[in-house]
Amino acid sequence: MSPLILLLIAVAGVALLLVGVIKFKMPPFITLLVVSILVALAAGIPIQDVAGLVTDAMGSTLGSVAVLVGLGAMLGKTIEVSGGAEALAGRFTRIFGPKRVIAALTTVAFFLAIPVFFDVGFIVMVPIIYGFAKSINVDPVKVGLPVGALMLAIHVVVPPHPGVVGGAGILNADIGWVTIFGLLFCAPIGVLGYYLSKRLTRRDITMLPATAEQFRNFGQAKMQDSGGSTAVKVKAPSAGMVISLILLPILMIMMGTVGGSIVTEETTVAHVLGFVGSPIIALLVTLLLAYYLLGVRRGWSSEHTGQVMDSALGPAATVILVTGAGGVFGKVLTESGIGTVLAESLSAAGLPLILMGFILAAILRASQGSATVAIITTAGLLTAAVDAGGYSAIQIALILIAIGFGAFGLSHVNDSGFWIVTRFLGLSVSDGLRTWTVITTVLGVAGFLLTAIAYMIVTSIGV
Repeated sequence: MSPLILLLIAVAGVALLLVGVIKFKMPPFITLLVVSILVALAAGIPIQDVAGLVTDAMGSTLGSVAVLVGLGAMLGKTIEVSGGAEALAGRFTRIFGPKRVIAALTTVAFFLAIPVFFDVGFIVMVPIIYGFAKSINVDPVKVGLPVGALMLAIHVVVPPHPGVVGGAGILNADIGWVTIFGLLFCAPIGVLGYYLSKRLTRRDITMLPATAEQFRNFGQAKMQDSGGSTAVKVKAPSAGMVISLILLPILMIMMGTVGGSIVTEETTVAHVLGFVGSPIIALLVTLLLAYYLLGVRRGWSSEHTGQVMDSALGPAATVILVTGAGGVFGKVLTESGIGTVLAESLSAAGLPLILMGFILAAILRASQGSATVAIITTAGLLTAAVDAGGYSAIQIALILIAIGFGAFGLSHVNDSGFWIVTRFLGLSVSDGLRTWTVITTVLGVAGFLLTAIAYMIVTSIGV
């Protein structure tokens, strides 16, 4: 099938999805599945393979998302009901003042995002975002948008995240230089994201009803003991304890990542570090500690603590299913070959390699949703050109970072991260496109411009 036809199919699929969700108010989960099936058939995927593709894509997406969302939601609910999020938000507000509290939390997110995947980090931050929004009386999107954007920027250009690490392996890029330049560029990107977010959210955005109710009841939940009476209210945990519980899974993941790169592979120590640093294990251990430290130790009954945690799974189910359906749509676009055909056509255009890497990654990101897939695929397409170009270690690192920033922008309806952010912040699809998609795209372009300037300087001085 010709590249033009594939492009038209992809555009029609996205348009149909937006019309269904925005105009006709259809549930995103159902709409995503229906459009995914129609696009698969139109793109020439054999009819006997379509149902299996949908099932496999849903399973592979939920395999990495469902457990993390569930554990993260339970941890967040426990922190919320215990009063921990309000305590932490109150402490930050007193220290920095209401006008600077969003900037302070965005700064904290810069460091928290380094060792953890974007989805995990953002889910863990949700109760803190809600708590801070409550403390300064604003909607969660005003707090969560700059936090999420900065966390995603770090995810796409700073090791040990999978896309940039995989791309470094393909291009033989020096991880040290990639890390140095990635962090150096993400700092001003975070500042830009903070101010751009203020502009994008300067008007009030109507929250989705389910999220609005969840936010309205945040910190006010009361559960019943087995006897039917309202649980005894206990003193809120300290801000220090809440911070410790937030940092614990991040430190465990960091220990697994850093330790795994130091010790010899396929040894017992390496296996243990990999186990301890697994996001699922890290969140599970933290949840068990929260069960005791925020619940039982502070006077809750075991049953009440369990009820608090279980109450988080209902709202989380919607996020999980919509995220899984978004993964199905992205998988269909990948299997149809839309992104690859367009990328291969563009690679013959004779553009400067660093610009080509950015554009190819952006096209792959827009066409199939996954930033990790976009980075690794683009790196593979450019391997021969990089190997033959005689580039220095710093130049190759900057080319990889440009690829990462290309995969940063254009987060929309085929990206599972789009649905996680919009559902938790209460954004409709149209509002998500006007805010989250815009901020990721603008910051991706800004990051590329910083990278291109550095590349020109490095090239001119012969480094």
